[in-house]
Amino acid sequence: VQLQASGGGLVLAGGSLRLSCAASGGTFSSYNMGWFRQAPGKEREFVAAIKWSGGITYYADSVKGRFTISRDNAKNTVYLQMNNLKPEDTAIYYCAADPQGVGVSSEFLYDYWGQGTEVTVSS
Repeated sequence: VQLQASGGGLVLAGGSLRLSCAASGGTFSSYNMGWFRQAPGKEREFVAAIKWSGGITYYADSVKGRFTISRDNAKNTVYLQMNNLKPEDTAIYYCAADPQGVGVSSEFLYDYWGQGTEVTVSS
């Protein structure tokens, strides 16, 4: 399974970005998908996850109400819509796939990772 993340960039605080993660080489529709981020000097942390069916989503408290995760199984793509961005959202964002369908917030349950896309929010 290969994951290709895109959509990062530089944005002013209060702005929006939409990240995309395109999957290939596997059965995307059966995978739980997650987004994680790693800020400079910090450990990687959970951001959001979506069950394989798309009907159940999970969010870190720090992004709840501002970020929305979604997926299009026909396009083998998962999205992260980020609104009202804050400087503390600055990080490299990674998408990840869990073929077993059990991964939510623990990065150790995700088997496949994208290369990351950088998000910088300036104040």
